[in-house]
Amino acid sequence: MIEQRLILINLLIKLGVAAAVASTLVRSVEFKKLLFREERTVQQKIYLSLWVGIPLALGVWIRFSARSFLAGDLSLETAILLGVVGGRLCGILGGTLVGLPAALHGEWASLPFTVLCGFVAGQLRSFVADREEIWSFSPFIDLSIYRWIRRNFPKPRLFDWQIVFFLTIVGLRFVHTELYRFFPDATYALESPTWWVEVLIYLTSLVVVGTELKIWQGVRMQIKLEEQERMLLHARMEALQNQINPHFLFNTLNSVSSLVRFDPDTARELILKLANILRRLLHSSDAFVPLRDELAFVDDYLDIEIVRFGREKLQVIKDLDPASLDVMVPSMLLQPLIENSIKHGLSSKVEGGSVFLRSRVHDSSLVIEVEDDGVGMGAVQLLERPSGLGGSGIGMANVAGRLKVLYGDTARMHIDSHEGRGTLVRLRLPILPTEGSIPAPATKPVLADRTVHIGE
Repeated sequence: MIEQRLILINLLIKLGVAAAVASTLVRSVEFKKLLFREERTVQQKIYLSLWVGIPLALGVWIRFSARSFLAGDLSLETAILLGVVGGRLCGILGGTLVGLPAALHGEWASLPFTVLCGFVAGQLRSFVADREEIWSFSPFIDLSIYRWIRRNFPKPRLFDWQIVFFLTIVGLRFVHTELYRFFPDATYALESPTWWVEVLIYLTSLVVVGTELKIWQGVRMQIKLEEQERMLLHARMEALQNQINPHFLFNTLNSVSSLVRFDPDTARELILKLANILRRLLHSSDAFVPLRDELAFVDDYLDIEIVRFGREKLQVIKDLDPASLDVMVPSMLLQPLIENSIKHGLSSKVEGGSVFLRSRVHDSSLVIEVEDDGVGMGAVQLLERPSGLGGSGIGMANVAGRLKVLYGDTARMHIDSHEGRGTLVRLRLPILPTEGSIPAPATKPVLADRTVHIGE
């Protein structure tokens, strides 16, 4: 019989081993993905059993190699934990893994008992209506009873998972105790003739299961918060993206309404081109597109501007580095900037003007410039952070907001405007790592120009 002091020391070490193993496992991204899922395929259940079962099976093996280290044997708790987290298959596989080393060393009853524990815990999992109750398990029965009374006071129900799971662990631990009492050479268990030490042994099994569940629940909650934050950013991004389309549509329809009475043929042409753009928007929901695709969309937009204002007074000059054309950029990024230049910079100039569109790759960043020689905004505006909103109208604010959502503080938006001399908007965007290597710059940039008339 092991002396009482040694039993208490092993119980403390057992809690430490359980916490250390649980904390080490959650450092793996793959394990966290398996843990976060509530519904798993057979392959994922096998992986989950291997992740948890193998290191704890080594603990059982160490018990035979180092006779004094008895706290490494968490076979009972591991089988129960895998069963309740992963279901019957996980419980049975985990029970097999942790029971096999003991069976190979002559403790023949250990293997069927741990398999039984895994099956019972997995069966208990199938009775849970809300799987989140599994992760809220507490080894302190008084709290469980208190919660049970509060939940059942308005509407009584007989089955309370917390109490049933508590009693299941205690019942399986009792079966293990009786099995060891009748077949001391066929299995292993820490036992004591002193009643309060025996109570601590039972309590340790409960706390081991509860501790590992709490550690893993903390990781699950972190993953959930990250997922909710990602979904929130995605929803905000979609809201900003959808904000551009009605704004652009509103301006174009205003132009159509002004042309219907005086120039119905031009209005019809404008409607057809608008339909082409809307068709493209409806068939594309990507947040990022190659810069060349974004430029193609800008060309479609300029075609509408040609119809709206004529063909003589506005010159659009493109100076595009070929190395930049395959870089991914947020969709509908340039159109609001060009619209802002035409509407607020050049439309009020009788003699018209020019819009310059430039792009280049510099220091692992994509630099895009939209410049006009229009009336300007009357002051120099520097946007050191993407969250700043410069310029006028919804378009500029939308671009700044989308850059903040997508890139955080790694993107820059700079506006330099002088009254009577025009406005320059410069974007500096980080190149996404998934895009691969940056193409070597060509010796000559791509030059293209298009003439658009802006009426008075």
